[in-house]
Amino acid sequence: MFSETRYAMNAGLRVAYRASRKGSRDIVSVPNWFTCCEVLPELPSIQGWVEAMTSLGRLIYFDQPGTGASDPVSPDALPTLEQCADSIAAVLDALGSREAVLVASNFAFAPAALFAATHPSRTTALIVLDGYADTGGTLLAHPDVLAARIRTWGTGESIHLMNPDMPWNEQIRAAWARMERLAGSPRTLALMMPPATQVDVRAVLPTVRVPTLVLQHSDDAIVPPAKGKYIAEHVAGAKYVEVPGRNWHHFVEPWRPSFQEIAEFLTGHQVEVPEDRVLATVLFTDIVDSTRRAAELGDRDWHALLDAHDAAVRAQLVRFRGREVNTSGDGFLAMFDGPQRAIRCAVAIRDAVQSLGIVVRAGLHTGECEIRGDDIGGITVHIGARVSALAGPKEVLVSSTLRDLVIGSGLEFEDRGSHQLKGVPGEWRLLAVRSP
Repeated sequence: MFSETRYAMNAGLRVAYRASRKGSRDIVSVPNWFTCCEVLPELPSIQGWVEAMTSLGRLIYFDQPGTGASDPVSPDALPTLEQCADSIAAVLDALGSREAVLVASNFAFAPAALFAATHPSRTTALIVLDGYADTGGTLLAHPDVLAARIRTWGTGESIHLMNPDMPWNEQIRAAWARMERLAGSPRTLALMMPPATQVDVRAVLPTVRVPTLVLQHSDDAIVPPAKGKYIAEHVAGAKYVEVPGRNWHHFVEPWRPSFQEIAEFLTGHQVEVPEDRVLATVLFTDIVDSTRRAAELGDRDWHALLDAHDAAVRAQLVRFRGREVNTSGDGFLAMFDGPQRAIRCAVAIRDAVQSLGIVVRAGLHTGECEIRGDDIGGITVHIGARVSALAGPKEVLVSSTLRDLVIGSGLEFEDRGSHQLKGVPGEWRLLAVRSP
């Protein structure tokens, strides 16, 4: 979807950028100092937002000097606010773009506002996402918050703390952790954070005279609504909209309310956004030694046994509110909106088919799934299949993600150690559901 990374020149510094295919307008995602455009547009957590935004125009990502794939800078010559604003112009010039919509979150609002005020003819609109003109009254300037951010940099953990409403599992954490490490080292973060926490562009606001939309999460604990309201009150004609939620970012789940406001602001009409990604628990089951059993029984008796097996599985799926996704001859793929029900359903299936003389294995994982009509896809499905393949006869095997989500349910587990799952990065701790 996105071009290979290329470079624009900003006062002798190379600014890395990537762009999606051309559209009806150019939309620049103005970054803070802690991004990597090599990775950010492809993070699984933001794919829904990225796909929706590219329906509105060409989406452009870039890295400010000193971070990500852009040129490094000297600790004695950190980029100024003016240089950060100039990066926007450099990228637009490199793409041959006359004007663009600027989308800016948190610190990125400062260079975006400066550019919009200085180059109104090149700014189609300014969209502010939980932004601030100064850090007073936010948690960003608090020394303990800064120290914790540096201490956990490269682990992805702070993303979850800043976005408590977004889906979260080991795969999501690892993806954000990689983005952080490629954006910059902890030392780079320590150098760049003080200027970002000292920014103050309140004097610039009355000079911004482009269509402006200020979007704010109503319960953001880091940048409270008062900061967004201040921007909207001091930019002539700005529209202020609060959307429910505690997240800092508007491009992670749940992103649809924010996107719908952006789409209406830019196009003049509302859009419907399908729920194409959901957090779900996937369950894989299959019959142990099915090939041998089929050979022993013969086709007719084997198919009769399979019919009985399928009926037993479907009865339990109905009982535990599971949705059958598909079958593969001797196994099922199902999804659930609750991990505890999914585990109890797997145990019930295992026990129900034993009366038929059938032994099954089961594997489960919880994560974000892509909805493809009646089918589902994504890395969560791959992980669930790999977990199932490692289960033994009569075993219900789960990833540690599920164990963490059902604490207090009364379910008990036995540790099966850490495993490499084929085609999935990192090590995964697996556990077997303990029989009562």
